Amino acid sequence: MSETATPVKGAGKTRKELDRAVIRFAGDSGDGMQLTGEQFTTESAWAGNDLATLPNFPAEIRAPAGTLFGVSSFQLQFGSQRVYTPGDRLDCLVAMNPAALKVHLSDLKPGGLLIVNTAAFEKRNLDKAGYAANPLDEPALAERYRLHKVDMSGLTHQAIADLKLDTKEKDRTKNFFALGLVSWIYTRPLEPTLDWITKKFAKMPAIAEANTRVLKAGHAFGETAELFSECYGIEPAEMAPGLYRSMTGNRALAWGVLAAAQR
Repeated sequence: MSETATPVKGAGKTRKELDRAVIRFAGDSGDGMQLTGEQFTTESAWAGNDLATLPNFPAEIRAPAGTLFGVSSFQLQFGSQRVYTPGDRLDCLVAMNPAALKVHLSDLKPGGLLIVNTAAFEKRNLDKAGYAANPLDEPALAERYRLHKVDMSGLTHQAIADLKLDTKEKDRTKNFFALGLVSWIYTRPLEPTLDWITKKFAKMPAIAEANTRVLKAGHAFGETAELFSECYGIEPAEMAPGLYRSMTGNRALAWGVLAAAQR
């Protein structure tokens, strides 16, 4: 981390410059963590950073919600210099439920940023994750990490209370709250995600409106809540001019096979 810190205009907060950061979004397979990570990746690419990603899917098909073996995650390292791996130790972990916290907490650096969705830390989910008591109430957790407890589910429903969507549809948008919040923390542009929402849900205007509102609500929460005293900036990487693509390992392998077949 760079020692440079500047005040954020009108927010009473400071911005610190980093060379790189490693983030992991983790939750149930139905929490939209892959989508959240993919959109954060797009935002980071749009900001000019070099990056590498590591999606992680549950090994079990249709694993029960809230269980350790049903946790899905998306890891991303992005920086102002060349990035060759998704990273090892995490600078930031977003845990949407107790199972995600239990599975991934050991990878978070001491002093790392830990953001949790408090709404999911109810007895039923705690039992499924093997917690005898709520870990968020343990002083040691806040002593070891920079713990931020956020009721993402509640704030999500509050942002779209007037929309004619059922409870389940509203709850599905909470991943956009997490995305908006972390986008503010790392000074990511929202425009790529807003454009994606508009195109993806062009035939479902209520869903598009909900996702847009919740994304902006998460961003505004980071900017205005006293929980967060600083945000982070990462300068664009020096990249050779050219056309760049988002590439998965499977696609790269397939293209390699096709190229080899022509020789």
